[in-house]
Amino acid sequence: MVYLMQNKEMPLTSSTLENIDTAVYKFVDENLNIYTTTNKGREKVKVLWLGTERAYQTKDNKNLRDSVGKLILPLITVSRTSMQRDDAFKGSYQATYSPDSFGGEDYVPVRTVIKQDKTQNYANADFDKQSDSIGKPKGKKVVYETTYVKKPVYVTCMFEINIRAEYQQQMNDIIQVFIPKHKSAIIIENEGYRYETFVESDFSITNNLGNLGQEERMFTSKVTFKVLGYLTGDGNNDSQSFTKKTESIVEVKISRERVIVGDEKPWDKTKENYRDL
Repeated sequence: MVYLMQNKEMPLTSSTLENIDTAVYKFVDENLNIYTTTNKGREKVKVLWLGTERAYQTKDNKNLRDSVGKLILPLITVSRTSMQRDDAFKGSYQATYSPDSFGGEDYVPVRTVIKQDKTQNYANADFDKQSDSIGKPKGKKVVYETTYVKKPVYVTCMFEINIRAEYQQQMNDIIQVFIPKHKSAIIIENEGYRYETFVESDFSITNNLGNLGQEERMFTSKVTFKVLGYLTGDGNNDSQSFTKKTESIVEVKISRERVIVGDEKPWDKTKENYRDL
């Protein structure tokens, strides 16, 4: 299903691949908020998205590298490695379109609210018609406004979380945060959208302790995220509106042609006009 954040305004932009990537990055960087002990005391472990250019990384955050350009450890990197549209691994809505919807594409309702101004207009009109009434009118004409968004297309995105550290203690501090998360689905979110994430059970750890050469000591581990993401629309290439709004029908009137033109009754000798509706 489409997950929207509770108690917040509905997002006005579509769910894109970039939005899924950002949700994973923010979850690792902000939600997990991993700390470990370094030679400078207890510090937050830096998180790096591998999709950015190296020149941008160097200029954007100078604390990532030392004076000779080497990455400062410990460090966590995040990258999307694969993506697949798997119709068997999906949410509530099928990722298919039918030609009988808005502009040939399916929309699903995400929010229904009372249209206050139009509902008040109907209430005032009903009250004016009941001149002998005192208090609340008997009419219950409520106008509801329903907001629709494009039906999601589900995609399975695989992410690799690579952990690098110089010391075994640092690796233990970092990897321990991920291990309890693999037993159940995790909800990650960004820009009002929420995605189900599953942590794979394999936590491979490698090191070069057996190498007695002069290269720096390194502990590495890889954690794999399986994200059930969804795309709504074509992103920046979408030619149709992402959202659509409709209002409910509260009253149906069928007019008579002779009332509109004001003709008289041809069979009535009293010359009385047709009465108004």
